[in-house]
Amino acid sequence: MKKIIGVSSIMFMLASPVVAEDIKIGISLGFTGPLESLAPAMNNGAQMAIAEVAKSKSLLGGSNVVAVTGDSTCADTAAAVATGERLVTAENVNAIVGAMCSGATQAVLEGVAMPNGIVMISGSATAPVLSTVEDNGLFFRTAPSDARSAEVLADILKEEGYKSIAITYVNNDYGKGLGSAIESNFVAGGGSVTINAGHEENKGDYSADAAALAQAGGDILVVAGYADGGGGTIIQESLDRGSFETFFLPDGMYADSLTKTFGTQINGSFGASAGTDSPGDATFKSLFADAGYEYNVYAGEYYDAAALIMLAMQAAGSSSSSDLKAHVMDVANAPGEKIYPGELAKAMKILAGGGDVDYVGASAVELIGPGESGGSYLQYEVQNGKFETVKYR
Repeated sequence: MKKIIGVSSIMFMLASPVVAEDIKIGISLGFTGPLESLAPAMNNGAQMAIAEVAKSKSLLGGSNVVAVTGDSTCADTAAAVATGERLVTAENVNAIVGAMCSGATQAVLEGVAMPNGIVMISGSATAPVLSTVEDNGLFFRTAPSDARSAEVLADILKEEGYKSIAITYVNNDYGKGLGSAIESNFVAGGGSVTINAGHEENKGDYSADAAALAQAGGDILVVAGYADGGGGTIIQESLDRGSFETFFLPDGMYADSLTKTFGTQINGSFGASAGTDSPGDATFKSLFADAGYEYNVYAGEYYDAAALIMLAMQAAGSSSSSDLKAHVMDVANAPGEKIYPGELAKAMKILAGGGDVDYVGASAVELIGPGESGGSYLQYEVQNGKFETVKYR
């Protein structure tokens, strides 16, 4: 009799559906700090994906899924780690979307995520060092590494006819990696770099930095910094001195707050950031606008980061990071049915039935190597005091 009951119990457990639970996904972004103007759109992107799945009741047997936010500040790694610890130990999040900036991301990964076995997927941390940092298979990103971005940026500078450039970079992992990679690629293409100098964030006076750049000269100033921080101030100093009139602006400077500050003063300045003209991008921007949100760079990448976490949970049949981490690459790439923004419930149903999905999302997701984006780019220029997209690459 005991044997029959035991077998019946096992059969019942195997046939039982996944038990619904409360799932928490942390969102760690620089809501304050040198890129605070970009954080709301990124947050809204991630929140939109989470709300879409929550409304559908399609994740893990109808589990409830909610977002818990935290401020990583971008510039203060100690604050970022403290926020990460709160999300993991006090809020008990199952995984984290973010962090936003590379230094904060690495600090949270090493100080919080790895010791606690928590998956992190960032939509904007781009430092090359994150490609090789020890992560125990827990870290992924939907924004391409600056190692790849720098190749594109150097090509654009050459295409635009620039022969000599001056570079200022924010003195952290993001800035140092990007500044160095731009220089090496530009010089390899026959150009020259007059100066490649770091600047500290949160300084009261950038006149000495601007003076050194002015003395070195160059056809254009590359500002690998933050729009709401030292990068924006150095542009102001350079304009005041008359040392540079045109600026090359990588992704950390691609913020509407910059053009609101300088307007037509920086007409002709240009740059590139992660971006795509894929069908998923158009769909996402339409859904984003319908939700009443104002779009900004990396909003789509954060929708995708949150979506990948939830899809990997469904594929794993578990909300635990230790289980879902092995499925992120699977749901992000072929084979499987292509999934676009607004189709997350459809993807959940396919996965629940044992099928495969190839998540394309808003940013044409394709994860390569150590779990990072292959990369698509949009090129922009300041025209009539506003950023305008001129092409995709």
